[in-house]
Amino acid sequence: MIQTLPEEFIRLFGRRGEALFFAPGRVNLIGEYTDISGGHVLPCALAQGTYGLAARRDDGRLRFYSLNFAADGLIETRTVDLAPGRALGWAVYPAGVADRLRRRGLPGDGGLDVLYYGDLPPGAGLSSSASIEVLTAVILNDFYDLGLGLLDLALAAQEAENEFAGLACGIMDQFASALGRPGQAILLNCGDLSHQYRPFRSGEVGLVIADTLKRRALAESKYNQRRAECEAALAALKTRRPLSNLCDLDPDEFESLLEDLVIAPPEAGRRARHVIGENRRTLSAAEALDRGDFAEFGRLLNASHHSLAHDFEVTGPELDALAEAARSAPGCLGSRMTGAGFGGCVVSLVYREAIPDFQRETAARYEQQTGRRPLFYPAEASAGAGKLETL
Repeated sequence: MIQTLPEEFIRLFGRRGEALFFAPGRVNLIGEYTDISGGHVLPCALAQGTYGLAARRDDGRLRFYSLNFAADGLIETRTVDLAPGRALGWAVYPAGVADRLRRRGLPGDGGLDVLYYGDLPPGAGLSSSASIEVLTAVILNDFYDLGLGLLDLALAAQEAENEFAGLACGIMDQFASALGRPGQAILLNCGDLSHQYRPFRSGEVGLVIADTLKRRALAESKYNQRRAECEAALAALKTRRPLSNLCDLDPDEFESLLEDLVIAPPEAGRRARHVIGENRRTLSAAEALDRGDFAEFGRLLNASHHSLAHDFEVTGPELDALAEAARSAPGCLGSRMTGAGFGGCVVSLVYREAIPDFQRETAARYEQQTGRRPLFYPAEASAGAGKLETL
């Protein structure tokens, strides 16, 4: 498919593309929903992502076409007309990025023709939207010499998702897509954006992503509701001690504060318990990686899923069934949902020699319980976004 992009570009836009770019998706190993509460996450960039063949325009027009959404045809707008709330379908993501970059130096007559193709399944929790956003930011930064660093581009992409797509996401997805490194996971403090790269290479174990094939539209899910519940918990806890974020607390401190504190709504306390415990699990998982203690890493994955199911309530029958099927399969050290939940994917740590048997047994058990046959994706920590070649 990638080899056909130059011909498709000429057919669609009537001229040649100038350069080919790529931005990866991401898998979050552990640290779910901590990014919206100033905590730590541990993602890595994937080899799969979104490709963009692009050419500059000097008339302020933005023309987007995706081979993944061919039925939507060519979507066109103008840089000066960009505003939240416009009905642009999937193109709300790249359009939102162009708007955010106007505030960072993109000229009003700056425009693009872009042909997109992604090999990430949309709605699977592997950050296909962040991949498109970061890709578009990298293209505009390169074409118009904006001089922005990768962190600035990630922040612009996050703003686009918050303000244009209406999803109150944290920075993790865009950060991992922009700043991923081969063979490295990123321990990111979402409170101050400090980060460390932790090695994730082993001949003994590997990552396997399994797709439930249950799709969800994040902006229409309970994602924003969960964020509001965390904010309610933080407001209540602030009456007892000064806090900037939920993850400023450790689990023991949180439980002691709960002894004489009423949090409303009642479920907000459980949401906070997950976030605070998950932050501790993420830090422990990074330490386990440093020691090469994959058994402990797997145990933490299992504990994360349990908390997401029972305290945060974002899994659902398909994710629970797939995680349980994976844990019961040969060679699995641990398994949990990854992404925002309500459908999407499970990530498992598996002995490499057992991966074929693991996939076969996991698929059989999941299909028996749900009637669905999961899809499996290889997962290797890969490089972040950038230009692949000039044509």
